[in-house]
Amino acid sequence: MFVTSAFAEETAPAVTGGDTHSGTGVPAEAHGTFPPFDPATFPSQLLWLAITFGLFYLFLKKVAMPRIGGIIDVRNDRISQDLDQASKLKGEADAAVAAYEQELAEAKKNASSIGQQAADAAKAEAETARKKIEAALDEKLGEAEARISSIKANAMKEVGSIAEDTASAIVEALVGGKASKAEIAAAVKSVAR
Repeated sequence: MFVTSAFAEETAPAVTGGDTHSGTGVPAEAHGTFPPFDPATFPSQLLWLAITFGLFYLFLKKVAMPRIGGIIDVRNDRISQDLDQASKLKGEADAAVAAYEQELAEAKKNASSIGQQAADAAKAEAETARKKIEAALDEKLGEAEARISSIKANAMKEVGSIAEDTASAIVEALVGGKASKAEIAAAVKSVAR
């Protein structure tokens, strides 16, 4: 509020009837002890303290503590249910891990047996193919040896005639005359033996 100079000049009405405190306006003779500290009021204060404490105790006992106890019981029940569920889930997880490990071991065993079977099958196929190839090579080798022996036999047959022709040419060149075929054949046969 805005104070004007005219309002500020007004003076408070004077109190008639005795001395007053300057700040409170309370008469000086009313100056006594603070009522809660007055020994004359202790019995009533103690009575009200007991009544208030009793009511507060009854309130706590009948209202607050049952609610708090109920909340604690609910929490304990929830915790025990959670622990039971956790142990159940842990058991299920352990069972799942055991089943997984068993299936993994079986899969490894199956993979090993499948690998062994595949290796055995490949080895058998390779052995069969090797035997077929060896048989084919033996057959070709036999045919080649037969051809070589026939070529050799033919060559040996012709060697005699070639030797006779060569001997005839040598005799003609050295002696200057011709020898008979029968003489040359007899000479080649005697040397070939």
